[in-house]
Amino acid sequence: MQKRPFLDPDHPMFARAWVRWLVSVGPMLWAGFEFWQNQPMWGMIFAACGGYAFWTLIWNRK
Repeated sequence: MQKRPFLDPDHPMFARAWVRWLVSVGPMLWAGFEFWQNQPMWGMIFAACGGYAFWTLIWNRK
């Protein structure tokens, strides 16, 4: 069985730059909202998701 990544940067959906940026920055903006609402657990979860998406889709893009 072939192991597939959680977030595949080679998927055709991520061919456009604006989609990659939206998937990366969107959760980080939501994390800011959660921190503003005094919900640090959800803020950290969304910040981690956004950071992982940024690392995978933008920083390590081929």
